[in-house]
Amino acid sequence: MTTTVPTVLFVCVHNAGRSQMAAGYLQHLAGDRVDVRSAGSEPADQLNPVVAQAMLEEGIDIRAEQPALLSTDAVRAADVVVTMGCGDACPVFPGKRYEDWELRDPAGLDLEAVRPIRDDVRARVEDLIARTVQ
Repeated sequence: MTTTVPTVLFVCVHNAGRSQMAAGYLQHLAGDRVDVRSAGSEPADQLNPVVAQAMLEEGIDIRAEQPALLSTDAVRAADVVVTMGCGDACPVFPGKRYEDWELRDPAGLDLEAVRPIRDDVRARVEDLIARTVQ
């Protein structure tokens, strides 16, 4: 018996903060029980260094991640699409599960201000795992 793992795509505008944190947490907490992807409708040139630092405090190193451009194929391949402020930029396909997480954008914030966002992302990812991953 083969079991397929769900593919989860996290999408935010710049793919440099919220979606990268969510992808990092999901990969860390669910491991090979899920295929994790992230992308942005207008990706930044690099990962937000404060976000990377906040994740390092949790023992999760996302410093090597690069923001990626959201593609229609990425959405089509996903079972679950979690958007975070990308508005109408995310294509919608029948049969996909969509969630929109309202999270503060960590762009331009210091570490002290990013920590509560990081913690909110973790709580949402833990809930997503409980509802999605076997």
